[in-house]
Amino acid sequence: MFGTASDEREVNVPASEAWKVYGSLQLAKIAGESLKDYISKTVAHGDGGVGTTVEIFYPAGTPGATSYKEKFTVVDSSRRVKETEVVEGGFLDLGFNCFRVRLEVIEKDKNSCITKSTIEYEINEEAATNADLVSIKPLTALMECVADYLVKDHSKDIPSANA
Repeated sequence: MFGTASDEREVNVPASEAWKVYGSLQLAKIAGESLKDYISKTVAHGDGGVGTTVEIFYPAGTPGATSYKEKFTVVDSSRRVKETEVVEGGFLDLGFNCFRVRLEVIEKDKNSCITKSTIEYEINEEAATNADLVSIKPLTALMECVADYLVKDHSKDIPSANA
C-alpha cells in the first residue's frame, strides 16, 4: 500500500535564503532545538550532502521506538530539493517498506518562496493499519519554525547549502 501527505507554507524571504537552511544541516539543528514535542535531539553524521545520516531521538515517554535514522538521498541545490529516507528504526519497525520525506523550496518572487514538505510511504498490507500513524504535523511544525527563524533574519548567519 502506498500513501502520501504534504503541506506547504509561504515564507517572506528569497528562496535562496530559505534553501540555506533546508539544504544544510542547519535544518536538523533547528528541528532539534525547536520541536521538543516531536524530537528530543538530533545527531548528524556527514557534511549535509547525499549520504549524510541524521539520527532523530524521540522525547522520553514516547511509545514505541526511541529513535530512527534517516539518510539524505537527494540534495539538489539547483532545484532546491532535499529527500531523506528512513534507513533504520522508526516507521521501518512498524511494517513500512519505505518512508521518504521531500523538502522543496519554490521561488514565488524575488522576496518570497513556498516551502513544501511531502511524505511518501509504502507499507506492508499486514501492517496497513499503521498507516494511520503517518502525520504531516511534525513537518508542518518544522516549516513554521524555519519560517519564523528566517523572517527574524537569522539566515545571514547560515553558511551556504551544499551544491
